[in-house]
Amino acid sequence: MSVRALEVSEKRTLAILGLPTAALALAITVVTTYVPVAASEFLDSSVVIGGLIAIEGVLALWLPLVVGSWSDRLRTSIGGRLPFLVAATPIAFVSLAVTGLVHTLWLMVITVTVFFVAYFIAYEPYRALYPDLIDDEIAARAQSTQAVWRGTGTGIALIGGGLLVAWGTEAAFAGAAILFAVAMGGFLWVALPRARRRGSQSRSSDSESVMEEAFSLGSVVRGHPEMRAYLAANALWEASLGALKTFVFLFITIGLGHSPAATAGIVGGVALLILPAAVISGRLADRYGRLRVMVWVLPLYGFGQLVPAFTDSIAILLPIMLIVGFGGGLVMTLPYALLQPLMPDGRHGTLTGFYSLSRGIGTAIGPLLAGIAIEVLDGPFGSTDGYAAMWLVCGGSILLSIPFLVRLRHLAGHMIDPDTEPPPAAAAAA
Repeated sequence: MSVRALEVSEKRTLAILGLPTAALALAITVVTTYVPVAASEFLDSSVVIGGLIAIEGVLALWLPLVVGSWSDRLRTSIGGRLPFLVAATPIAFVSLAVTGLVHTLWLMVITVTVFFVAYFIAYEPYRALYPDLIDDEIAARAQSTQAVWRGTGTGIALIGGGLLVAWGTEAAFAGAAILFAVAMGGFLWVALPRARRRGSQSRSSDSESVMEEAFSLGSVVRGHPEMRAYLAANALWEASLGALKTFVFLFITIGLGHSPAATAGIVGGVALLILPAAVISGRLADRYGRLRVMVWVLPLYGFGQLVPAFTDSIAILLPIMLIVGFGGGLVMTLPYALLQPLMPDGRHGTLTGFYSLSRGIGTAIGPLLAGIAIEVLDGPFGSTDGYAAMWLVCGGSILLSIPFLVRLRHLAGHMIDPDTEPPPAAAAAA
């Protein structure tokens, strides 16, 4: 199947839409990666540290559904999505900067919770802009472009944050807050005038309340097994990523004994692999099908993540990290593109909330399971103070997702690949 070239207007739209991705990815990577580092200075429990990051997942179980469906219905002079970004940006900025200054558990719980609330208030309406503005024909490439921006934000957070942590965690959070404000401010500076020219748009014509519309997703999930399969698979992918982001820095610094600066280089180098992986996986998905590409790559990605649990040999880990980096880029790129064709018109925000619900399940259990594994398996993995056990959760979650992905492919067939009609779930939900 031939893949048409992107038009100039599409490239411009994707470039503008990418700025918040980079900003939000940078901010949440700093929180999920360096809050554990800061908390380890006054906590000695990996389970409690995992619980701090699991707050993201707990909020994601309900907040994105409410915010996403609300943005479907809101009518203002700048549309229904942008007001949420305008409101959330200063809150996220302040909470991000303050988090680096606190040194007690309960204060950190408060600042981290406020940040995650602001993150979801901004992210869900922003994410819904993609199906609003991007044709499904280029959805996978749009997601690959977004993944490049996400990889850029993640890479800056891991490399720059790791270097700043050597000076103090306060510097890492302050630097992230400044970059976040600049990127989000740049996006809003460009987007707000364009939104005013477009004017207010109504996206939902029914009389349901926001909460009723959000929770009506339950009937869609119950009636369509492909949605249940997607929910489980995406939750497991996010559990893997959540466990990895929470403990990888501690694994390298405490478990392997490297300095924060060296760790920043190691983690940042692997993160840079996400950029080409995002581009390649998006083009492969548009050409061969999103499900097919995921089925090809996930087994290698899952088994690759198990290897660091059992060896610290550089000769072995270097090629494995290439696989892990590419698989990470794919898992960050294609899951939302798998869901997008299932979305009925007028409910992009609500179904985007469903996507974050599945993510929330994973981000709640992934860090907690990894924290438990580190403490329980400290004996067998004592050479790394137990931190190598995190890789069992990372790789095991990916491998457990494969049966659900295969079931999704069996149920949906070619229907969520490009140039096909929407699957029954979308038609029924409409």
